[in-house]
Amino acid sequence: MLKNLLSSLAATIVFSCIPAVAAAEYAKQTSDERSIKITVAPKDISNEARTWDFEVTVESHTRDLSDDLTKSSVLIADGKQYLPTGWEGAPPGGHHRKGLLRFKAIVPKPGSVELQIRLAGAASLRSFKWILK
Repeated sequence: MLKNLLSSLAATIVFSCIPAVAAAEYAKQTSDERSIKITVAPKDISNEARTWDFEVTVESHTRDLSDDLTKSSVLIADGKQYLPTGWEGAPPGGHHRKGLLRFKAIVPKPGSVELQIRLAGAASLRSFKWILK
């Protein structure tokens, strides 16, 4: 019984530390311009991941959010552009959208990545950058 308790406690300590490190390293970023707020948080961009997933939330109270995020987004690493492999989330339309924007994992892992999103009719793109190493 004591062995099970110690094993469980050790697992809890180890696993509770991992998300805190990942969250601090790859923090959520927000861009709030021209009545459209975009928040992006890397979910899994580890060496072991087959896809790199970014949680994207888009909110507006003044315009319909009908952009296809797989066509208006690009991931840049080491000067190369990578297009999304898919979107898993709310379909185009409405004023609030949330989902995962997926990219094929980049190997070897670059020193940094930049996710760019250009919404239809926007004068400028939104840029979100993370240092990976």
